[in-house]
Amino acid sequence: MKSTSITGLMALGAGAILTFSYAFTNPKANTNMLDTMTKAEAKTFDKPDTVRTFPKGRLELVNIGGATIGRAIFEPGWRWSTSVMPIAKTKSCEAPHFQYHVAGVLHVKMDDGSEFDLKPGDISILPSGHDAWTVGKEAAVVVDFQGMVDYARANHQH
Repeated sequence: MKSTSITGLMALGAGAILTFSYAFTNPKANTNMLDTMTKAEAKTFDKPDTVRTFPKGRLELVNIGGATIGRAIFEPGWRWSTSVMPIAKTKSCEAPHFQYHVAGVLHVKMDDGSEFDLKPGDISILPSGHDAWTVGKEAAVVVDFQGMVDYARANHQH
């Protein structure tokens, strides 16, 4: 029988992240999966590995369990097309995102014209090709499990 592992990340309260791994035996398991985990880890956004700032926002990156997780704080008045587009130099955000929305309201407009609001407690998947902006007087805070490695860096797609 082949043994395989499931590796994952869990966001905990107060900005902490815990990686976890679950091993099981499955005769049809894909042995090509990479298991970068050898032990449990816990890190916090209070001590990020990298911080990037841009107009009306900042990104805190934590590297854990072979993954990079980002917490973005978008202040009132932030908009991707005015704050990050000058850095990214693309028509719209080209980074796909898998996000948990912690605080504030983020309005998203996809390149296909569809629009929606994301609020605390929402989980979203945003493919490439969108603009977004904060709504109201509260900062929007998101934890992104996919699209922040190159976010707000010159010479990369966003």
